Amino acid sequence: MKIIDLTPEHEPLYFCCLEDWSEEMKEAGDHKQRWYERMKDKGVRVKLAVDENSVTGGMIQYLPIEHSIFSGEKLYSILCIWVHGHKQGRGDFRGRGMGKALLKAAEEDCRALGASGLTAWGLSIPVFMRASWFRKHGYRVVDKRGIMRLLWKPFNEQAVAPKFIRPKKKPGKGEGKVKVSIFRNGWCPAMNLAAERIKRASAEFPERVDVHEYETLDKDVVEEWGITDALFIDGKEVRTGPPPSFDKLRRKLARRVRLKGLGR
Repeated sequence: MKIIDLTPEHEPLYFCCLEDWSEEMKEAGDHKQRWYERMKDKGVRVKLAVDENSVTGGMIQYLPIEHSIFSGEKLYSILCIWVHGHKQGRGDFRGRGMGKALLKAAEEDCRALGASGLTAWGLSIPVFMRASWFRKHGYRVVDKRGIMRLLWKPFNEQAVAPKFIRPKKKPGKGEGKVKVSIFRNGWCPAMNLAAERIKRASAEFPERVDVHEYETLDKDVVEEWGITDALFIDGKEVRTGPPPSFDKLRRKLARRVRLKGLGR
């Protein structure tokens, strides 16, 4: 196994998070590619784990915290670390040390770039991006938000702990229509998939559903709302991880349409 930097050759694979076999991933559109095109000159870094047969099985993406979904200074932030674990496509690469190797490579890179530390988000439940996995590798929790944990590994004594960006306000209900509010940064295909599905579902209720999109690559939008990636239907947040199916989102919209007396 070896760790390599992202090259133009591997970009299409990176844009679909190594799931080039997935028809579902195609629903997410080209938002991650457009995010990368805008962020590559702002310090985003991507490394891939390649096995002895030159098959890519893992990836990590990180960037200066100033351009991330967290608040802090002189730090880098991991947006996600992912080892392909599906039987489909390239197969299951878990348990081979790829995640550990990717994390170590990112830490060494950030130290060389002069960062004071590396941060990551994790979940307190045993799923993707487990906080316990990062703790196992020397990270400690410095902030909490629901089931999410913000962890970090400082590289020097001058490092200042990061914080979650806190919600400042949330969208309300629509007036005369069901209001759909989409906050999307673009880096995560799961959020992109949910956003594209809710837009498709909304189109089935013409004149009854109003869609509002907020691009949170714009820091002014983040400062105003304190939200980076989220989906709301009439002011109620919809969980987007894992992304809900099109049918589930359509049912949610249909129910709100009925409850507001807007017909079927």
